[in-house]
Amino acid sequence: RTYPILPCRDLDEAIAFYETLGFTRTYRQLRPNPAAVVQREDWHMHLFGMPEFDPANSYGSVIVVVPDPDTLYREFAAGLRAAYKKLPVSGIPRILRPRKRFGTVYGFSVVDVGGNWLRISKIGDTESQENDEKTAGLAGFVNVAARLGDARGDEALALKTIENGLKKFPNAPALERARADLYRAELAVRLKDGALAQTSLAATEALQLSKHEQESLAEELARTTELVWEFNQV
Repeated sequence: RTYPILPCRDLDEAIAFYETLGFTRTYRQLRPNPAAVVQREDWHMHLFGMPEFDPANSYGSVIVVVPDPDTLYREFAAGLRAAYKKLPVSGIPRILRPRKRFGTVYGFSVVDVGGNWLRISKIGDTESQENDEKTAGLAGFVNVAARLGDARGDEALALKTIENGLKKFPNAPALERARADLYRAELAVRLKDGALAQTSLAATEALQLSKHEQESLAEELARTTELVWEFNQV
């Protein structure tokens, strides 16, 4: 077992954030150094307070493997929505929805209030980067963009990659274009471009998809539609 110890600017703020994710505080001290422990089942997180710490400059990162990333994502998302009134997908803190990323396994990420990355992946998912590199066409651009936007946090470069892919492969299969447009809509929300988010979502909905393709895209479409709707309510 490994217990990560992550920095935060305000200990109580960090404890409250993890409580929204379903963790319970099991320990807290102020002297000689501010520290706390939060726990969710077998997952223990240790936190230490640094008042002068800048979350934007955090290098903290933890890889967590779980049996079911999708269920955990839904539970985290529900807690964050209740606390923040909408799903935080940009800035600090934020949560990024589950997907397969270029060179990595399936999962999602959370950036906590200390700027630390929690990288949640599926147990037993061992697809290699070599297999990802063989993905051609627009789908390959989407994979690279997801690595840039979700693993590196560079939404602007990820958006540019998606748009380059859409221009290069205008006749890509409808399902590939749908996934590209949905990710473009999500990136637009993160970059606070409501108009692009709306037009990207509309482009997806205008595509002619088979029943099987619609079913495979249903959850992704629902999540993105909800993000765009929440953004437009602000």
